[in-house]
Amino acid sequence: MQWETWFSIDSQQVLGISLSAIGFYLGLMVFTRLMGLRSFSKLSSHDFAMTVGIGSILASTVLSDTPSLSQGLFAVAVLFVIQGVISIIRRKVKPFKSLIDNQAIILMAHGEYLWDNLKEANLSTSDVQEVLRKNGIKSKAEVFAVIMETTGDMSVLKSDGVTPDWSLFDDIRDSELLITPNNSAS
Repeated sequence: MQWETWFSIDSQQVLGISLSAIGFYLGLMVFTRLMGLRSFSKLSSHDFAMTVGIGSILASTVLSDTPSLSQGLFAVAVLFVIQGVISIIRRKVKPFKSLIDNQAIILMAHGEYLWDNLKEANLSTSDVQEVLRKNGIKSKAEVFAVIMETTGDMSVLKSDGVTPDWSLFDDIRDSELLITPNNSAS
């Protein structure tokens, strides 16, 4: 490979990339307005897949001759439609939601690790400890719960003496372990 070609760009390429990027950006704005704010959320694994898919299509459309801008925008429109249909079905057909989405899982309850859940989530105590430190936790006694959400993010809930609204936990596997501290280790 010659170094000159690796670092070079001509005015026609600059114009093509610029127009493709602007066209793609405007298309994304229109699709997002039509489909709503959820379009780029990370509320579930299929939302995350949507974002990754759009990024991949954006990169290939803007930086190469193929696919064309029209093809790239059409592919993104198809992804938006798929996401919209899946979102509607998830809301209306409960068994479908459980088939598509991961279920949140408790990794730590009342300061105690739930070893089986850590193993199932393929996590180590070091992974949880990192999240605890990032959330300002200095002692396991401060922890009411650590929950791995459906997106893979971890939520840290502190023990603050407030009686929890248990309905906030009814979609989490093993949520009953939060009710009684003595039964939290498994």
